[in-house]
Amino acid sequence: MASTLITVAPTGAETAKADCPALPTTLDELVETAKRCEAAGAAMIHIHIRDGEHRPTLELGRLTDTVAAVRENTALIVQLSTGGAVTDPYEDRLRVLDAAPDSCSLTMGTVNFGDDVFMNPWPFVTQLFQLTQEREVVPEFELFDLGHVAALHRLLDKFGLPYGGRVHCDLVMGVPGGMPGTADALVAAVNALPAAVTSWSATGIGRTSLTVALAALSKGGNLRVGMEDTLTLAKGHSVTHNAELVERAAALATLAQRPPMSPDEARALLNIKQR
Repeated sequence: MASTLITVAPTGAETAKADCPALPTTLDELVETAKRCEAAGAAMIHIHIRDGEHRPTLELGRLTDTVAAVRENTALIVQLSTGGAVTDPYEDRLRVLDAAPDSCSLTMGTVNFGDDVFMNPWPFVTQLFQLTQEREVVPEFELFDLGHVAALHRLLDKFGLPYGGRVHCDLVMGVPGGMPGTADALVAAVNALPAAVTSWSATGIGRTSLTVALAALSKGGNLRVGMEDTLTLAKGHSVTHNAELVERAAALATLAQRPPMSPDEARALLNIKQR
């Protein structure tokens, strides 16, 4: 039976701990979240970290400790964000790979991000991609807009396949400034993907989360959910733990007769290096 890769993105860099006390920002909270989300059906975790004051950081020691702790306590694929916060310098974002994750995000272009600009110029994109090839880290290509899909064609044509030979993408939909979180936009993006793409998932930001999840499952895709992307289950019903979002995604995937895949199945899908 076909199955569904569920990724949990538990923290992000945008929401303040003071505004959302349930957000996992300490190492202990992140490990507890990873364990519960694995039990709920997640196979991969997309990690942003915070400092001692709960502020976004890319401090290498904290990243390395986080990778080690999640690996020690779960079988999840550990994916680190190379986006960080929109203000992080490029050199710090490249150093994320020094923490030796299984996977990393690789955003395929610059995008307006609410009132900010998430900068990903072509020279940075290509440098990061070649570094993933060198370090044997599997990238997940983040696509916020159709222009990013075109950039992925360009990248693969010029630099070849990523480490492991598989091409996995995540459509990040509903960000103010990016493509809308609609079924029509999802179908357009998926139909434009390079032939080399072997798997893809979709993320719906905020109130678009259910629309995007249902459209992705209908189109044969996988799911990313988590408090990085949405803080409510329904109007007036706040998320109290990331596991709630994973449980809902797992229930939808099971209803679609594509139940959640295990971490081992996900490693085979993405051809993740054993570390």
